[in-house]
Amino acid sequence: MINLENNFKENLKIDFKLVDSHCHLDRCDLQALGYDSMDQCLLAIRKNHIAHLLCVCVDLPNFKSVRDLAQKYPDMIHCSVGAHPADPHDPEPSEQDLIHLASDDLVLAIGETGLDYFHCKGDVTWQKNRFKTHIRAARAVNKPLIIHTRDAREDTLAILKSENAQEVGGVLHCFTENLAFAEACMDLGFYISFSGIVTFKNAKDLQEVAKKIPLEKLLIETDAPYLTPMPYRGKPNQPSYVRHVAEFLSELRGESLLNLAAQTTKNFEDLFKFKI
Repeated sequence: MINLENNFKENLKIDFKLVDSHCHLDRCDLQALGYDSMDQCLLAIRKNHIAHLLCVCVDLPNFKSVRDLAQKYPDMIHCSVGAHPADPHDPEPSEQDLIHLASDDLVLAIGETGLDYFHCKGDVTWQKNRFKTHIRAARAVNKPLIIHTRDAREDTLAILKSENAQEVGGVLHCFTENLAFAEACMDLGFYISFSGIVTFKNAKDLQEVAKKIPLEKLLIETDAPYLTPMPYRGKPNQPSYVRHVAEFLSELRGESLLNLAAQTTKNFEDLFKFKI
């Protein structure tokens, strides 16, 4: 068994930097996490070797909150703009809405967007149309996509291809699918990102996939405040815990933490066209 906490205590002595490529810091309950302020939270993040994080927007009414964080802490935070595929009640973004909001240096990506047939049943035409709108906006502003997909492999891939998403690429965030799907997405220029789910004891199949993703196509994330990794599963998640995802993957893949940290940070910089 991989002892995440003991391994990381040793690795805190090593100089390296990590990136949380996908979190919802605006939704984290700072008080529940033991912080008195956002400044205190970010100080803890820095102390855990996290150099940067991407705060991901999931609905347009909340875009101002994520952008305000990026504006206040530009040395540590950037953001995205998008409407999550699992909520039909969110205001529907137009292509022009997304283009306008994404034409901002603080916004690195479009999304999260995609398809979610696990939470949404019945007629999902609205989801497909929303997904296409995001892809078209991403192509218009030449920024990558953050893709959420659940129980929708075939349709996700079909839409990515039909809408020429390979022109901008992006990331399959919080990846939980099979290797064949990962390879098909990588062929379109997408990266594969693993969250705390990969550390779960019942995630053996996903761990086998994680072993086979080329390091040059790998990203790491927390999806905080959701999906807390071991050994803190069951508690609120936070960007600091991306270190546990990195630790686990380095042990799982038989790679040094230094190499995994350096390459995933470079991958983030290459994909989002931003130098940390």
